[in-house]
Amino acid sequence: MAEQIASSPDLKPEYEPPADLKSRLKASYDAIAPTYNEWTIPHSATRLHYLDKLLSRLPTSTSTPVSVLELGCGYGVPVTQKLLSYPNFTVTANDISSVQIELARASLLPDPSGPAHGRLKLLECDMLALNFEPGTLDAVVGMYSIIHLPRAEQVEMLRKIVTWLKPGGWLFANFGAEEFAGAENQNWLKEEKGWMFWSGWGSEGTVEKVKEAGLEVVVQETQQDVVDGKVFLWILARKSDS
Repeated sequence: MAEQIASSPDLKPEYEPPADLKSRLKASYDAIAPTYNEWTIPHSATRLHYLDKLLSRLPTSTSTPVSVLELGCGYGVPVTQKLLSYPNFTVTANDISSVQIELARASLLPDPSGPAHGRLKLLECDMLALNFEPGTLDAVVGMYSIIHLPRAEQVEMLRKIVTWLKPGGWLFANFGAEEFAGAENQNWLKEEKGWMFWSGWGSEGTVEKVKEAGLEVVVQETQQDVVDGKVFLWILARKSDS
């Protein structure tokens, strides 16, 4: 399916992101949300495989409260859904797309008094606009989301995440394994309104940025994505206890 509807972006070694980057990303994801969900959700094995590496390090079988922030939650299936399957988890799920947030609300909170009631907060905004008290999150998850930020903003996002994490807290995210200042695709998923943007520091550069932000990298693995064939760097990193 990836070969049928995904085309290669124009990688740019020197690149200046457009001033309206965020509004264009929002408009695109609002327009392509159903297509994107249909495309990606059936191929979630990699996401869940790496999510399990995070969950194995969190108290999932106790009553100890766990607070998780998910960046770029999309429709909420299956990642947000799995996080909420643990009764001691509270999840703040963020996405820039109002359509995806509403789809997530419908799928994850169909019953206002259901099991996720009071444990899920959905926030529609640019992830850089988020604000949390320092040292209040046990984990931050960012799957296929931080890669949509310009590279300088990726560094800023990492610094914010480290501030928000509790001592001993975790970052779990994936990044582009290739180094490039910016890449655009004018008709991603062959949608007329599917303009898309990505950037990346590359595997070595990303690990360096994560460490510079103040995290210890515990897992770093590159894997080819089964959906679009691109290679991603998967990182699980921990904030020190002190």
